[in-house]
Amino acid sequence: MKWLSRAVLALLLMAGLVAGAAWQWLRSPLALAAPSVELSIEPGTNPAEVARAWVAAGVQTDARWLYQWFKWSGQAKQIRAGSYEVHAGITPRELLDKMVRGDQVMEQLRLIEGWSWRQVRAALATAPALKGKTSTMSDAEIMAALGEPGVAPEGRFFPDTYAYSRGVSDLTVLKRAHAAMQQRLSAAWSQRAPGLPLKSPEEALILASIVEKETGAPADRSKVAAVFVNRLRVGMPLQTDPTVIYGLGEAFDGNLRKRDLLADTPFNTYTRGGLPPTPIAMPGAASLQAALNPAAIKAVYFVARGDGSSEFSDDLAAHNRAVNKYQRGGK
Repeated sequence: MKWLSRAVLALLLMAGLVAGAAWQWLRSPLALAAPSVELSIEPGTNPAEVARAWVAAGVQTDARWLYQWFKWSGQAKQIRAGSYEVHAGITPRELLDKMVRGDQVMEQLRLIEGWSWRQVRAALATAPALKGKTSTMSDAEIMAALGEPGVAPEGRFFPDTYAYSRGVSDLTVLKRAHAAMQQRLSAAWSQRAPGLPLKSPEEALILASIVEKETGAPADRSKVAAVFVNRLRVGMPLQTDPTVIYGLGEAFDGNLRKRDLLADTPFNTYTRGGLPPTPIAMPGAASLQAALNPAAIKAVYFVARGDGSSEFSDDLAAHNRAVNKYQRGGK
């Protein structure tokens, strides 16, 4: 039976050597084809495919070893989809830990207060490492995909900075911005001041977009909102230039003329009463709050002072004096 004992001993020795080699491999830096290697893991990718993808991307090891490590660790099913980047010195253990933690490479898309939908689409088109799914979609198709068929996209997205993993669809980011605006608008509407001449959150969003475009100094925001709320209360035309400019679209050359103020469009608040049919830009949180909680003032006019702030007036005579002082250089 000595031969059996020797065979068992040899097998144990070999197993120990293999285990030692595996342990050493887990703690040793992986060779990379470049100083850094990137990989995007799509949802639903199985662990064996993940291992092969890392090797194909430039991790110079045996994909079978990687897969066996993922499987043996008991964490194979915890690997998260996303975009990852590894650098020289990373070990197999650290590689798996990174994917289990979801320690991804993130990019950012910033949507700015006051931007139009056209500017949002331009930002999506140039955002780094973002899949342009919406590039071949019409506005109507995009809104249908977001669950609002027949709704104009203008002003429906909350201006903020959105982090995303590389390779994600731009529609995914838009969904987040759309949901954020719905949440912000709903919260602001629930805390609105009593007695406002606004029938719905939709009207509040439209008004907030006007306040966003008309406010020069943040301290004036609630007063700007009050002017438009006061005008709506008494049936005065809003007479706000940003709506006229929006109605002109790409025909606007940067110079608003008298004939533009007289040219009737659905967005010309000089020729038409009430609110325009849609928002004209993306309002931020401050403009949403101002539209629904305007300052307690009686002003129905305001004029720019030239320093970013505005002068507010309760009647036309006072407004004309302010215009003469700040716009015409009078005293």
